[in-house]
Amino acid sequence: MHRVLVVCGAGASSTFLAHRIRAAARVRDIDLHVAASSTDGLAERIREIDVLLVGPPLAARFDELSRLAAAAGARSALLPDTVFGARGEEAALDLALGLDAPTTPAS
Repeated sequence: MHRVLVVCGAGASSTFLAHRIRAAARVRDIDLHVAASSTDGLAERIREIDVLLVGPPLAARFDELSRLAAAAGARSALLPDTVFGARGEEAALDLALGLDAPTTPAS
């Protein structure tokens, strides 16, 4: 099972997107757990996921969030600005599934 966390600003739009990604995964019969969050508490949750999807409002913090994910062995990607539009959940799902194998956590 893939474990994906979507983070975006305060967490409201990420919750909506996570729901849409889950629905798209069900249609494709993909075993996927998708959660949504703000960046508050991310350091504690990061070790529980395989993929971190960062919403466009956090683009300025992507490098920081990507390093945090890599240190925990998770992959990360910055979602495109179009992700909240029509079929954005499909693009987000494809992005999450297309990432390379997890990295080894930093010591």
